[in-house]
Amino acid sequence: MGNIDRLGADDGCDEDAELQTTPFPPRVSVVLPVHNGAAYLDAAIDSILGQTFADFELICVDDGSTDATPDILRSYADADSRIRVITNRPNKGLPGALNTGFAAARGSLHTWTSDDNIARPQMLERLVAALDANPAAAIAHGNYSVIDADGRVTGLQKVGPASDLLLGNKIGAAFLYRAEVTQTLTGYDEALFGVEDYDFWLRAARSFQFVTLDEDLYLYRRHEASLTDRRAARIHRLTTQILRRELAFVPDRKLRARALVEQGMASRIEPRLAMLAQGLALSPGLAHGRIVPILRHLAHHVLRVFKRRTG
Repeated sequence: MGNIDRLGADDGCDEDAELQTTPFPPRVSVVLPVHNGAAYLDAAIDSILGQTFADFELICVDDGSTDATPDILRSYADADSRIRVITNRPNKGLPGALNTGFAAARGSLHTWTSDDNIARPQMLERLVAALDANPAAAIAHGNYSVIDADGRVTGLQKVGPASDLLLGNKIGAAFLYRAEVTQTLTGYDEALFGVEDYDFWLRAARSFQFVTLDEDLYLYRRHEASLTDRRAARIHRLTTQILRRELAFVPDRKLRARALVEQGMASRIEPRLAMLAQGLALSPGLAHGRIVPILRHLAHHVLRVFKRRTG
């Protein structure tokens, strides 16, 4: 687990001293981790600077980039005092970069965005308003659109309540949470690169309330170089690992069974046959009406094995 309270010069992080502090802390801290993300970085930064809610700081964590990223970040930081740049040397990976950024955050509300995604102009305004209207809630999140490499919208993703987290990552890409969430969870688990966000939400759901907005607040880009496509197999394995951990905290037998069956059939890369079998054993009735999709799932993975063995 990364410790977000012990980061400094000894951790290989450099920050422009002139931009470290301002007289009054902002309401929102936005962290933007980036490693060789020059291709879409301008659009990502512009989408934050164009927010209708302006009381924020943007902490850009250059995670050991070797492309034009440092020059782009320097140019933006020189032009806007709300932008702070921290450089990791060497590269720490996404969860490590997030922990670096949030260790420097001064806002009472936290969020992060990716170098290839775009926040809709009203995202911060709507999420801040949701938390202000729901003081018992610690995390607000909303829907998002999926775009392709050229920025064309290809679909809309509706998020779900935190109660459905065991069935999949229902929180989405547009979110805002109170700083106490960061502190309580001690940041993102650096051993879970690729599923650090899902792990974060699962752990958060044990202690905090969520509020869900049925609004499209973000543009999530899917392209050939995206992390989730590049490391899909490892991500699926890690997802299975953290799901099994979380199921130990669930006393409801039926909910455990449903989660095992749903997640057992969720991956087109990893069979998860043990999870599927365990879920059906806990609640055989879940197979009712699902025989056809279960058989299709099994057939898909049998065919994948056959293709690998036959070349």
